[in-house]
Amino acid sequence: MAKRGKAYQQAAAQVDRTTAYSVAEASALVKKIAPAKFDETIECHLRMGVDPRNAQQQVRGVALLPAGLGKKVRVLVFAQAEGQKIAKETGADYYGGDELIEKITSEQWTDFDVAIATPDMMGKVGKLGKILGRKGLMPNPKSGTVVAVADIGRAVGDARKGRVEYKLDRTAIIHCPIGKVSFTEEQIVENLSTLLEAIIRSKPTGLKGAYVKSVSISSTMGPGIYLDLKQIGAN
Repeated sequence: MAKRGKAYQQAAAQVDRTTAYSVAEASALVKKIAPAKFDETIECHLRMGVDPRNAQQQVRGVALLPAGLGKKVRVLVFAQAEGQKIAKETGADYYGGDELIEKITSEQWTDFDVAIATPDMMGKVGKLGKILGRKGLMPNPKSGTVVAVADIGRAVGDARKGRVEYKLDRTAIIHCPIGKVSFTEEQIVENLSTLLEAIIRSKPTGLKGAYVKSVSISSTMGPGIYLDLKQIGAN
């Protein structure tokens, strides 16, 4: 393992590895010890007690973080005429139909953060799977990004609020951004609590054993800070 830099080591020295912190304590500490000079992203990492190979134990969903993510979210909407009109009125950055699909296909263009589609467009949008799928941009009913024309405005608004999708990876871990180091402690607490509540609500029925094995937060360049599972009601 490569040796960590001095700034990281100084930050890590301020974390008690034998302590499980409360949400409030961890939120204050992650701000205090962030070692980089830029505005680092804060992420939450959950090691889950589920089998990612078992279709009945998949953990996936969406959380709307009340304090946002500290960045402008670029929203694209695949829709036909009426849907495009609503997308424009509700502030989508990009909207269209066949011409957008052609642009993505021919230019491999993916300069957006969230893609929303109406059901009648999915037959065509589905052909973009290889391009959008590897970027995590493919519209999906389970993540709330395939919506009826009447719901486009709500979906665009949700994306703007700090919409994050959580999903179990192959190693049974969930990684999610929850904000920036420049956020107030209260904003970090609010976002972190909202994400954890959403994941806890997504517990598969009939699961035996611990659902969440560990939860930690860290800034981009900082060490992990472990949370008290009892305090957050994880199991």
